[in-house]
Amino acid sequence: MTIDFRPARPVNGSLVRFQDEMDHWFDTIFDAPFRGTRTGLIPASTWIPSVDVIETENAFQMDIDLPGMKKEDVKVSVENNILTISGERKSRKTEEKDSYYRNERTFGSFVRSFTLSKVVKSDAIEAKYENGVLHLTLPKVEDVKPKAIEVKVG
Repeated sequence: MTIDFRPARPVNGSLVRFQDEMDHWFDTIFDAPFRGTRTGLIPASTWIPSVDVIETENAFQMDIDLPGMKKEDVKVSVENNILTISGERKSRKTEEKDSYYRNERTFGSFVRSFTLSKVVKSDAIEAKYENGVLHLTLPKVEDVKPKAIEVKVG
């Protein structure tokens, strides 16, 4: 049994990849003030950290890219089987004499939420922040882990 770690409103995979690619090209060409997501349009300046999810025999591992953030600026919570990662990346302070030649990094608040199924021990989730990456370990409950059954003779 696996957990669906996709954000809200899953859509046909190949169609989503095509739509994401088209959104990227339109944003690049037109420097759009809004970009498309599976849930609608959001301001292009909205920051959404990337998440990798890996399944191991005993747990699910999540790695969330949070470059330039401090541990104190990140919050992880579980409520009603919803895992929520939120925080705020603060902008760099500039002086009046400073001039930007290019400013591509986005700043501000973010929220990522994932629905957990009953295969995760939500009360045993561990979080570690290291080198701009938040590492979460979501242990599986014992009865969903693969178990070998000994075959006896006669």
